Amino acid sequence: MQTFDLEAQGLRALNQALHNLKGQTNQTAWEVVNPKGSHAIAVGVDAPIDITVRGSTGYYCAGMNKQATIRVKGSAGPGVAENMMSGTVIIDGDASQYAGATGRGGLLVIKGNASSRCGISMKGIDIVVHGNIGHMSCFMAQSGNILVLGDAGDALGDSLYEAHLFVRGSVKSLGTDCIEKEMRPEHLAIIADLLKRGEAEHLAKPSDFKRYGSARKLYTFNIDNASSY
Repeated sequence: MQTFDLEAQGLRALNQALHNLKGQTNQTAWEVVNPKGSHAIAVGVDAPIDITVRGSTGYYCAGMNKQATIRVKGSAGPGVAENMMSGTVIIDGDASQYAGATGRGGLLVIKGNASSRCGISMKGIDIVVHGNIGHMSCFMAQSGNILVLGDAGDALGDSLYEAHLFVRGSVKSLGTDCIEKEMRPEHLAIIADLLKRGEAEHLAKPSDFKRYGSARKLYTFNIDNASSY
């Protein structure tokens, strides 16, 4: 176990040490202590390692993550796992605005609540939220899956493309071009997989959820409207 005291050693030294790992390494377990809400902790990691941050973090924790498993033993500020490529990020507490924004792959798990714009412009990431999500979540979501065990705020899925949105609780309102859709066996299989990977199998079952997605009227070419394009 590599223990890094962020207060004593500084953020730049931490991220440089993590970037130096470059893929294969025998330094596979890292512990970051005294984060004290610092921004940009463990950003741009590209190695198959486990990182535990013991405390809450500021902006952009685990941004651009690739391969690593990063667990925050606290809450996370805005932009956690922003533009994530692969790996796993687990937040034991709450997450602030635009968690998982533009994420292209991997898994983000939020064991508390997520604020507004969770999953905005997601491009392949999977997101599991044990609590609620705020307004404008999954705005312009392009692909990937989000599973919400609680409720969703206003304008869920506004202007989305082809992402799958699964919500167990209530949805305050749906955004432009977002509609409730039929739940088919393949979607129940996706939910079962997300519950397992998101450490939530004991909290819900696939049949508890409703599916939301694109009505395909906003961004889909319609020959009847060709003269208007």
